[in-house]
Amino acid sequence: MKEKRQEKILELIKRKIFLTQEELRDELLALGYNVTQSTVSRDIKELRIVKGHDSRGNYRYIADSSSSSASPDTGHYKELFAKSVKSVSFSLNNVVIKCYTGMASSACVAVDELFGDMMLGSLAGDDTIIIVTAGEPQSAGLAGELNKLLK
Repeated sequence: MKEKRQEKILELIKRKIFLTQEELRDELLALGYNVTQSTVSRDIKELRIVKGHDSRGNYRYIADSSSSSASPDTGHYKELFAKSVKSVSFSLNNVVIKCYTGMASSACVAVDELFGDMMLGSLAGDDTIIIVTAGEPQSAGLAGELNKLLK
């Protein structure tokens, strides 16, 4: 049942623009899937679906063909990061990433997937991400890696 529901979610987000989990849940309910918002949220996380701009510039839930596989598509995350971020800087054990409005959450997912082992944690707002590392050398290293993605 879970596998069929997740396949349906991937199919739906390719065909139609959904801006919220509630919209996606309502569509699934209309199709006969008995789901709660928290179930949809877990499915989105497991499928590695993020909000971002599609090829036509629409802001929506997006996933690529590797979303249902266990290994993440790092190229997708690198591209998502590069298109979402304006600047990266660091101070002491913090890295601050400035993003285009509404893109911090998507960029943060990309950073977590690509560089999660280099940080203690991350927090995204609407247009800013703050990352905490173990110290200044780690922040400098992470900022350097992130800046490479912007070039």
